[in-house]
Amino acid sequence: MENILPIHLQEVVFSSSNPQVSKQISKLEKAEKLRKISPRIYTPNFTDSPETIIRRNLFAILGKLYPGAILSHRSALEFKPTSAGHIFLTYTYTKKINLPGITLRFMEGHAPIEGDNRFSGDLFASQTERALLENLQVSRQIGPQSKTLTLPEIEAKLEGIIRVKSETGLNELRDKARVIADKLDMKSEFEKLNKLISALLSTHPSKILSSPIAVARAFGNPYDPARLGLFEKLFVALKQQEFPNRPEKNTSSQSFRNFAFYEAYFSNYIEGTEFELEDAKRIIETDTPMPNRDEDSHEVLGTFKLVSNKTEMSITPASPDNMLEILLYRHRVLLNARTSMKPGQFKDKNNRAGETYFVDHTLVKGTLTKGFDYYQTLTHPFSKAIFIMFLVSEVHPFLDGNGRIARIMMNAELTKEGQTKIIIPTVYREDYVGALRRLSRQNDPSAYIHMITRAWEFSETIIGDDMVAMEKLLDASNAFKEHDKAMLKILHS
Repeated sequence: MENILPIHLQEVVFSSSNPQVSKQISKLEKAEKLRKISPRIYTPNFTDSPETIIRRNLFAILGKLYPGAILSHRSALEFKPTSAGHIFLTYTYTKKINLPGITLRFMEGHAPIEGDNRFSGDLFASQTERALLENLQVSRQIGPQSKTLTLPEIEAKLEGIIRVKSETGLNELRDKARVIADKLDMKSEFEKLNKLISALLSTHPSKILSSPIAVARAFGNPYDPARLGLFEKLFVALKQQEFPNRPEKNTSSQSFRNFAFYEAYFSNYIEGTEFELEDAKRIIETDTPMPNRDEDSHEVLGTFKLVSNKTEMSITPASPDNMLEILLYRHRVLLNARTSMKPGQFKDKNNRAGETYFVDHTLVKGTLTKGFDYYQTLTHPFSKAIFIMFLVSEVHPFLDGNGRIARIMMNAELTKEGQTKIIIPTVYREDYVGALRRLSRQNDPSAYIHMITRAWEFSETIIGDDMVAMEKLLDASNAFKEHDKAMLKILHS
């Protein structure tokens, strides 16, 4: 006898041709331990709506009631009902069946073939190649009632395959789709797919493409769409806030240089290039690396060379290409002694920090270029500064030096508009890293904006032509301490 007990372990119970099971279900229903929510479907859940229960158990229901059915067309790529509640399946007949909250759209078609995926019980799902061919069939419906995705959505799927599996992976998909098309008599659909893939790989004219991300790929400028959503989130948050002006008080050559020294010192310290303060001063004053730390010394010198030059720090991007040129030049100056890190070149392999994976090396230029669209629309220098800092930090376009370059790009925005530059002191490192991580991983820009705002307020207090006096200000603010030993103090005069 089919076992349906204990029913508290099952949210859905199915009717059966077995008389004993049928009798047991009837008995439980009369005892109000089961309720019928759809033909052949019962549940011991008397709390949730039938629509909620059906949705939660949809694939188990399909596998049980329609064995051998194939989740197909758009449903094989989306694995969820459309916004109108439609699920599309290839089966032994064509029929529309309504369940609470769900419309099942069965289409007569070929049974599962080798490579189709057993999904839940006896429910299958079209393999990716078959699903793409199915989505290139003609549909009489539009929108959420259509069995097919839109052409831009299909293009975006193909672009995503290149991004993950490279051009080789997309060519392998095409080869496999050709075999499936012969088997399922879908030659016209394959021709459409072949043209899209050829356009994406730039072997056919790209004018047949309509998805922005696919067009960008065809023109050799692919980008990371997930990062674009993140940049938009920060952009919107910045546009919704008002920020003060903090005019630069270190206007003399000496005070600007003094600030630049500590800016370079902390920017390197935060990245792990740690020197005793007096050693760092000696490197800058003599323009000579320490004998036993040549590469590290050059990085301090390279950072200082950039941030102490008011002309250089007044240069900001005028166009996407100009932004790329500025980044490459500043990186070359910063890391000129560390040849293993390819100074002045974008990364040629992927990088990560802990659980954060940065933008794929093949998408660096395109993602920076798309991010520039948001940057150029911002108007307040502080908004532009912290946006471009996050843009560079999040893309991580170089093998090394990304954080330092990001902060240089930030402070250049402020210098150009006569605003106070920003120092991230040692004591504030964990706040800085944590806020960046929260924006990157949780799409929450609030902590990042608050953190940089506080750092800006602090930096405004670090002024003076006297290097020793400036150091005393920093010391009194706990700037040199580790985060677990003290908190940042802002000492307004």
